[in-house]
Amino acid sequence: MVKLAIDGGTPVRKAPFPEWPIFGKEEEELIVEVLHSRKWGGSNRNKLPDLEGKFAKMHHSNYAISVVNGTLGITVALQAAGVQPGDEVIMPPYTFIATATAALMFGAIPVFVDVEEESLVIDPNKIEDAITERTKAIIPVHIAGASCNMPEINQIAKKHNLVVIEDAAQAVGTEWENKRVGALGDLGSFSFQSGKNITSGEGGMILTNNQQFAETAWSLSNVGRNKKGAWYQHERIGWNLRMTEFQAAIILGQLTRLEEQFQKRERNAYFLDQLLNDIDGIEPLPRDPRVNRHAYHMYMFRLSNEAVNQVKKNEFIERVNGEGIPVISGYVSLNQNEAVIQETAKWLGEERTYSCPISERASNDQVIWLQQRILLGDEKDMEDIAKAIRKVMSSY
Repeated sequence: MVKLAIDGGTPVRKAPFPEWPIFGKEEEELIVEVLHSRKWGGSNRNKLPDLEGKFAKMHHSNYAISVVNGTLGITVALQAAGVQPGDEVIMPPYTFIATATAALMFGAIPVFVDVEEESLVIDPNKIEDAITERTKAIIPVHIAGASCNMPEINQIAKKHNLVVIEDAAQAVGTEWENKRVGALGDLGSFSFQSGKNITSGEGGMILTNNQQFAETAWSLSNVGRNKKGAWYQHERIGWNLRMTEFQAAIILGQLTRLEEQFQKRERNAYFLDQLLNDIDGIEPLPRDPRVNRHAYHMYMFRLSNEAVNQVKKNEFIERVNGEGIPVISGYVSLNQNEAVIQETAKWLGEERTYSCPISERASNDQVIWLQQRILLGDEKDMEDIAKAIRKVMSSY
């Protein structure tokens, strides 16, 4: 048996994977333009309208509102759609904590519905059982860049008069049956945080095809102003949630290489699928054929049901990391997150519990991630990943 690196053996790989973020002369030139324009803030708009227009067109949306981050993008979208404190918002538990905190920030209550076994996105077949008279919205999360079944979710929402807010933080450019996500529901929120597939360090974007929602979202993120009113005409309580011109410049530069990177991630993910399929105990997450463009913000694979009887997830990660492959554990299922449980209890006056066994098993025992930058390598990089995983699995 080959000795593992953590036991003193030679690691499969010592070379670094591609660094992130990637930038070039495009970002540099655009930033200098903003610098010399002396229009730096979110109220002195030059690059921001250009970005909003391009981003909306890219996702087949009528309206785009730039904001400081994707978390507050969800908060603003919920409030623009009329969700109030005490209202219930259905969401999956296998997601970043921001999906829940965006609602809890103003007292809306997250209600967790378990995910599908294969895709790890919210299971539409379980949504209706969670709807009560207090339910006002559904937040489907396009996890890792894979789209939820939006037609089915929208059909449920229409039947029960609910709004649909897409958490598309990880899904720039993703498509379900040739339709771009983000404007398939009532509103959608994207993130430009440091690790995202296009980034300005921080930042976010709200999309919608509903004019009233767009105007309200703009007002909420612009200190309650009326877009057509006077500068000091504040018609509701809002906040300054504007992005800056510098951030818009960086994202405009990032967009120039998005398609090339998108295609490279998809090619490498497909190749890695083939490699990992040949390793006993390892299962790449299957891709729904209706997701005809997958952003691959993460590449996710799992330890099989049989493998987890012998292979402990954290130990496996430690061994693969030792071989020079930066796999990570991923989310804690939010129905088990103590901060979310306690914050929900503050608003309700009591603790709520949810059973989400698929999400819990994925989080605790099975699912492992590679970040999107890893998929910007070459085929040799993908072969090293598979070689290291095969080596570690053979150690059990």
